[in-house]
Amino acid sequence: MSTQTPAGQRAGLRQWLGLVVLVLPAMLLFMMLTILFLAIPQMAADLRPSSTQTLWIIDIYGFLMAGLLITMGTLGDRIGHRRLLMAGAAVFAVVSLIAANTSDPAMMIVWRAVLGIAAATQMPATLGLIFATFADARQRAIAVGIWSGAISVGTGLGPVLGGVLLEAFSWRAVFLIAVPIMVVVAIGALLLPDHRNPAAGRVDLFSVALSLATLLPIVYGVKELPKNAALALVAIAIGAAFGAWFVRCQLRLPEPLLDVRLFGNRTIAGALGVFLLAATALGGVYLLFTQYLQLVEGLSPLRAGLWVLPGAALLVIVSALTPALVRRVRPGYLIAAGLTIQVIGYVMLTQVDAVGGLPLLAAGFFVLYPAVAPSMALTTNLVVASVPPQKAGAASGLATTCSDLGISLGIAVIGSIAATIYRTDIATTLPTGLPERAAAAARESLDSAVPAAKGLSPELSTALLTPAREAFTSGLNTAAVIATVIAASAAVLAVVTLRHIPKTPAD
Repeated sequence: MSTQTPAGQRAGLRQWLGLVVLVLPAMLLFMMLTILFLAIPQMAADLRPSSTQTLWIIDIYGFLMAGLLITMGTLGDRIGHRRLLMAGAAVFAVVSLIAANTSDPAMMIVWRAVLGIAAATQMPATLGLIFATFADARQRAIAVGIWSGAISVGTGLGPVLGGVLLEAFSWRAVFLIAVPIMVVVAIGALLLPDHRNPAAGRVDLFSVALSLATLLPIVYGVKELPKNAALALVAIAIGAAFGAWFVRCQLRLPEPLLDVRLFGNRTIAGALGVFLLAATALGGVYLLFTQYLQLVEGLSPLRAGLWVLPGAALLVIVSALTPALVRRVRPGYLIAAGLTIQVIGYVMLTQVDAVGGLPLLAAGFFVLYPAVAPSMALTTNLVVASVPPQKAGAASGLATTCSDLGISLGIAVIGSIAATIYRTDIATTLPTGLPERAAAAARESLDSAVPAAKGLSPELSTALLTPAREAFTSGLNTAAVIATVIAASAAVLAVVTLRHIPKTPAD
C-alpha cells in the first residue's frame, strides 16, 4: 500500500516539516560514524580495550550499516518505510541508552553493531519517504539536496559535537545525545505518508548472509594482519570466496539483493569507485588526526573539536556550492580537482612531527577535508541519473553504502597499518627501566600509554610518552602516504570514467 503524494502535487507545510524528520536521522546516523573519534581516548582510559577492540568499536557500526542498507531498503518496500523508520529509531534510542551504560569493551562492540543494524533500517527509509512525500520533481530535487547536505554536516560535525559533549560530560554522552533525537524521529514520522511497494520482492536472507560472510572475514583479516599474518590471510581468503559466491548468486537470481549488473554501467562503476576510494583515504586519516590532537598535543576534547571545526564548516560550504560549480565544470573534472587538492593535504600530513607539528597538521587537514565535498555531493545524483526510474532506489542505496563502507574501510585498513607501524617503532625505542605495566600499556597503543603515564613520576612519564608519541606520529605519516596514493588513484579514475558526463544545464 502507498499513500504517497499524488504525482505533480506540490508539497505544503506538512511535507516540509516531514523533511525535517527525515533529515534528523540522516545527519545523526552519519554523525555516529565519526563522533567517537574524539571520545576514544577517554573511552580507552575507562574501558581499557585492546587496540584491535578499539578499531572494532569505532568501525563495526559503519560496516554493518553499509552491509545491510540494501537489505533494509527491500524490507522497507515490503512492510512500509515509515514503519521501518519508526522501529529503527526506537531501537536506536534504546540501544544508545544501553551503550552509554556499558563498561565492557566486548559488549561495547556488540552494542555498536546493533546500532549499525538500526541505522541501516533508517537510511533507505528516509530517502524512500522523500520520494513518496515530494511528487514535484523540482521540490524533490531540493529535498534530496537538503538530505545529502545533512549527511555532509553529520560526517563533518561528529567530532566537533563529540568534543563539546566530552568537555561538559563524559564519553557516555556521545551515545545519550542520540536518545532524544531518535524519540523525535519516531514520533515525528507520523507526519509522513505511509509508503510501500506492493510489487517488492522478498528479502533474500541467504544473500544477506553471503554479503556479511564476505565483508566481516575480510575486515577481521585486515585487523589481525599485524598480529597473526597466517590467520589474517586465511580470513581474507574465506571472505573473498564468499564474495565470489555472492556475485554468482546475484547474477542468477531474478530479484537479486544487489544488482551487480549495475556495475557494468561506466558512470555508476566510476562514481562509486571514486567515492569509495576517497572515503577510504579520508576515514583512517580522520581518526588519526583527531587522536593526534588529544594524545600527542594533549588538547582537551573541546579544543580538539575546535581544531576540526574550520575544516568541517568549509566542507559544508563547498558541498552547498558544488551543484552550482557543476554547471560550469564537468562533474568528472570537478571531482578530480577536489581529489588533487586532497593529495596536497595528505602530503602535508606526511611531514608532521611529534613535537610542534600542530600547525602543519591543522593546515593539511583544512586543505584536504573540504576537498572531499565534490565526490560526496555528486555521487548519488550521478548514480541515480544513470539508471531507469524503477532502479533509482537500489542505485541510491549503493551510493550511501559506499560512503559509510569507505569510511569504515579506511579506519580498518589504514588504522591497522598505523597500529602496526606504532608497535614496530615502540618495540625498538621504548627505554628500559620503566614499570612493566606501563611499558606493556605503551607497547599496545598510545591510547593505553597516556593513562598509564599519569601514575608515574614526571621523568618516567616523559620517558614513556616521548617514544610513544613519536611512534604514533610515524604511523600517521605512513597513513598519510597511503591516503595520498589512494586519493591520487581516485583522481585518475574520475577523469577516465566520468569525463564524458556533461555539465549540468543552467536553469
